[in-house]
Amino acid sequence: MLQTSKPASFLIADITGYTGYLAGVELDHAQDILADLVGSVASALGPQFTLAKLEGDAAFTYSPGETIDGSMLLDTIESCYFGFRRRRRDIRQATSCDCNACSHIPDLDLKFVVHHGPVIVQDVAGSRELVGSDVVVVHRMLKNSIVDSLGIGAYALISDRAIGAAAIDPEALDMVRHVESYEAIGEVVGWVHDLQRRWLDEEERKRVFVRPEDSVLTVSIPAAVPPQFAWDFITKPGQRMSWQPWVTGVDVQGATGGRRGVGSVNHCMHGPDSVIEEILDWRPYDYVTDRTIIETPAGPVHLLHTIEFEPTSEGTVIHYRFAPPEDEAERLLGAELAPAYGDALTGQVPVLIGQLEAAHAEMLASRGEEQGQTN
Repeated sequence: MLQTSKPASFLIADITGYTGYLAGVELDHAQDILADLVGSVASALGPQFTLAKLEGDAAFTYSPGETIDGSMLLDTIESCYFGFRRRRRDIRQATSCDCNACSHIPDLDLKFVVHHGPVIVQDVAGSRELVGSDVVVVHRMLKNSIVDSLGIGAYALISDRAIGAAAIDPEALDMVRHVESYEAIGEVVGWVHDLQRRWLDEEERKRVFVRPEDSVLTVSIPAAVPPQFAWDFITKPGQRMSWQPWVTGVDVQGATGGRRGVGSVNHCMHGPDSVIEEILDWRPYDYVTDRTIIETPAGPVHLLHTIEFEPTSEGTVIHYRFAPPEDEAERLLGAELAPAYGDALTGQVPVLIGQLEAAHAEMLASRGEEQGQTN
């Protein structure tokens, strides 16, 4: 039976400096190091992106759909890159070996290319193959002049078509327009996202986090889904009306370039009243912290609120924590509000777990069905 093409986003994560690294190092150590790094990269891209194939020093992945959530796309790329940098650092610091393979680990870096277009998924000799002209395009995008022309070594090159599917504004996000010309393809217009700069920003940015010992209200929710999936589900404003107590609507403001994160403000409607959430810290897929402002007849109450995604062997424990207001009068008001809100949130835990695990099972089933159709 002929397969029909379906739209998808393609993402390739490629370890740079690989060829030069192998040329001057001991292969036994080098292969172990590279296998570790490539494996960690491939794991970090899921479950939002499905691994199509490991291609030596690269992971070729895809995500079916006419569109893709722009915040999720950039969160996935940055979280993967930050994890790569930390893993690279940890490997180097954990070894006392002074061989060339170990001492030259910092020479390795990571780049991403992203494209969008129709694809056919086929089974070829027992393995999954993605077929289509846009599969060729995304692989060609790996060969570019970004390092020479822009001096950026760690980056994500996102094609114009992928930008459109993600509904983000690249200029507002400080991306740089870049054009490459390829034989038999022509010009590919894309946008360069500087990951080295984002890494420096990440390292320097102040952390805002409600610790367990500072919380006056804590609700912990175990769910059999990966942290990445839980993060995507919890932080998408549209999901909240289906499970979070009293929420009847969410209006997101201040999302730069269409991307949620630090500086975004959620206006959550609780019946006729509005609760304002100012995002102060955004660390996919670890935690998000906001300043929640609740209007009461006696005045506003300002609460520091962290949602932490703790990975476990079973999936994720989602911790909701609230710190008391600094103002004494607000602290008394907050103490009055906390029991009712805690009871309401706890009461909705089964609904949240059910929706989370059902959505995750549906995603796995659709991908299994897609894979089964190729066999």
